[in-house]
This record gives sequence, structure tokens and C-alpha cells, in this order.
Amino acid sequence: MPRSRNNVAARARRKRVLRLAKGYWGRRGTIHTVAKHAVDKALQYSYRDRRQRKRQFRRLWIARINAGARINGTSYSQLIGSLRKADIQLNRKVLADLAMNDPDTFAKVVSSAEA
Repeated sequence: MPRSRNNVAARARRKRVLRLAKGYWGRRGTIHTVAKHAVDKALQYSYRDRRQRKRQFRRLWIARINAGARINGTSYSQLIGSLRKADIQLNRKVLADLAMNDPDTFAKVVSSAEA
């Protein structure tokens, strides 16, 4: 008796890979084996970069807070320390937004933390 192949599942697997590779340049978007490698790599990058995005945003927020803190005559580390002592619970995202978009309010936060 001849061997039976599950063509339906194989076709579905290939279609899924090619759907994920839609829009890729050249053969990466049309040929299954090339697309499979490209999609595997893309999924690795997306997994890694979901974690790196959090790190990069934290670095950006710290840089913005530091710039705003130095305008107000202090440094980032001194500001964070004084915020902790004063029990002012604002996270870095909010502090960075204040430093960028509302410098007057940020100056009030800095002065209340140091008082």
C-alpha cells in the first residue's frame, strides 16, 4: 500500500510561513525555504527586541530626567534619592514626560523633593 501524505497540513504550514513573510524583499517573500529562514530570524529579533524596547525606553527616560534635573541645579541620582526620601512615588516615565513637556511642574517636583 502506498504511503499516505498529509498534504493539507503541509500546505497549511507553508502558507503560514509565506503569510508571515509577506512584504519581504526578493525571494524571501515567495520561496518557502528562504522565507522560513527569514521568518525564523525575524521572530528571534522580535522576541529579543520586546525586552530591549523596555531597556531603551528606561535609558531615554533617565536621560530626559537628568537633563531636566541639571537645569534645576541637581543631578539625576540626587533627584531620585531625594524623591525616595520624600516618599514621592512618580515613576521615570511620568518624570520624563514632566521634564520634557511641563518644565514648571517638574521644577516644583524637584523643589518639593529637596525640601
